[in-house]
Amino acid sequence: MIPELSPPDVRLVATGVVVQPNPFARPILDDVSIELHRGEVHALVGPNGAGKSTLFSVLSGDIDPVVGEVWLDGEPLHSIRPRRLAQRRSVLLQQNTVAFSFTVEQVVRMGRAPWAGTPAEADDDRVVAEGMAATEVLELARRPVSSLSGGERARVALARVLAQDVDILLLDEPTAALDLKHHEDVMRLARRRATSGATVAIVLHDLNAALTHADRVTLLSDGRVAATGAPAEVLTADRIEHVYGQAVDVFPHPRTGVPIIAARH
Repeated sequence: MIPELSPPDVRLVATGVVVQPNPFARPILDDVSIELHRGEVHALVGPNGAGKSTLFSVLSGDIDPVVGEVWLDGEPLHSIRPRRLAQRRSVLLQQNTVAFSFTVEQVVRMGRAPWAGTPAEADDDRVVAEGMAATEVLELARRPVSSLSGGERARVALARVLAQDVDILLLDEPTAALDLKHHEDVMRLARRRATSGATVAIVLHDLNAALTHADRVTLLSDGRVAATGAPAEVLTADRIEHVYGQAVDVFPHPRTGVPIIAARH
């Protein structure tokens, strides 16, 4: 059933999603529902094995749930052809392997593939340059991607996603290989895109980044939604200890007042 009562700012909706490798296996996701809103950064968090990346794959259309539905702007996700889907949402995976010696610019330009043969093709050079500038890889443009560090490759992969130039961004652990500066750069970039009206879903292990940069957080535990809502309401000390099995203290930053999470030793 089409979610006709969803607010107009909801772009992606998953309802009652179950992902199960086979009928005898434990579900990876069990009755999971989530809404991604226009103009928001929505962080997916949870311990290892909680189902974050699987939910990410369901939202991107790479995995079909055995039960449940996913809708993009009121349209069933499974009914959208791949090229048209690529013109509406972009996906950054955890692993971005380049098998051949493509240069950085060539890899970023691959993000323009969905627009080949359309009027938007005229924007290729500008959008590619903007994506490379935003991720600070312009000076690497002629370097083979195979020669780059892990952090540099991660920034190139993000530049490719930005070059796709769509307003739904699905980012799976985009900061995992990055140093402190580039970690914050990526989170600020996600914030700017959301402020400009994009829908951004981002898988994070860094709970403090979720508290600082996200508008909404969904906390997963054992394949189910433990809580969803405003970051400070979801990421409480009691709930974190229950889900992660680690006692923490949560206290306000002395300058900004944003909650900070610190593990107890």
